[in-house]
Amino acid sequence: MGNTLQTLPPIPQEEPTPQQQQRPSDSGDENQEFTCEICIEPTSYLDKKFRNSDKCSHPFCTDCMIKYIRVKLEDDNVGHIKCPAFNCDRTLDPHACASLVGESLFVRWCDVLCEDAIVGLNKCYCPYSDCSALIVNECGGNAKKCSCSKCKRWLCFECKRVWHAGFGCEESGELRDGNDVAFGRLVEQRKWMRCPRCRHFVELVAGCQTVKCRLFHFA
Repeated sequence: MGNTLQTLPPIPQEEPTPQQQQRPSDSGDENQEFTCEICIEPTSYLDKKFRNSDKCSHPFCTDCMIKYIRVKLEDDNVGHIKCPAFNCDRTLDPHACASLVGESLFVRWCDVLCEDAIVGLNKCYCPYSDCSALIVNECGGNAKKCSCSKCKRWLCFECKRVWHAGFGCEESGELRDGNDVAFGRLVEQRKWMRCPRCRHFVELVAGCQTVKCRLFHFA
């Protein structure tokens, strides 16, 4: 009898884990270099390549992209910043770039995006120099007296100035002393009316609705 060769069963192989699947590409990327298409300088992949989250990946170094973002924000006032790669219509992810651009530039980026979001809405800025918060008329209509959401002080949304109690917007630019301001508040509190001809204040104490001002005009 001769010896017969027996075929051994195949050795089962374990499927690689997700970490093992990514390890070869990661180790290869550590030694890979690329040339930035903006500054045309060879750069280390691991340390300097810009990553636009998972949206797109192009050979740009981080330093060039930070300068690019700064120009778009400070010079062009653009919040939705497109990737500078040719024929790429992806936009940069502000949250993914936050740790790269720094706090001040990231805050500026958020401000520009907020301004873009309210384009077409009626808005103004708080007239008080120590506040200057952005105020948006989200309800529509002709807003006039309103309170700043930040400092809680009153302002006129129509003329964009400090609230001028008792005075019209056309008079709000005139210099008034403390007595005028106090009198204006009293007019607003008592709900006094003004003569449409001479602009004197009148008050209805009793009687019919027909009132004459001091110049005998009907108010």
